[in-house]
Amino acid sequence: MSRVGIYGGTFDPIHNGHLHVISQLIEKKIIDRLILVPAGQPLLRENAPIASGANRRTMCQLAISTLPREISSHVEINPIEILREGPSYAIDTVEAVRSSYPDDEIFLIMGADAYSKIDQWHRADELHTMVSIICISRPGFPAHGIDIAALDVSATAVR
Repeated sequence: MSRVGIYGGTFDPIHNGHLHVISQLIEKKIIDRLILVPAGQPLLRENAPIASGANRRTMCQLAISTLPREISSHVEINPIEILREGPSYAIDTVEAVRSSYPDDEIFLIMGADAYSKIDQWHRADELHTMVSIICISRPGFPAHGIDIAALDVSATAVR
């Protein structure tokens, strides 16, 4: 089973911060494959992207091509949201990716700023059951992760 990450964003423009996240996720083997998804019509964003979907897709392609082959070979740019009519819902993208990768574990990668609003997302409760979320710290939105091994115990079993 592979670990497939969906990294969505307006990418207007894609920048070194995005490329750093992509590189770290792949170098550290957190994910095996990354699907970069330029957003179509993000609902919770105050300003619409300035560049067109086609231009943002091209910027993503150019940026990914600058990465070392051992990173870029694990990245796919998927225009699903910029080609979709109407608003972009993460759950629709997740469902499409799951249908393409039915035997793989799917991760949704987002900044802590986006994660702070996830409960406002379309079908958020269902989304939480479909993917694991990787939350990346952003200035002003720190994300804290701790590495604690879980014990195989549950309150149900104890009762």
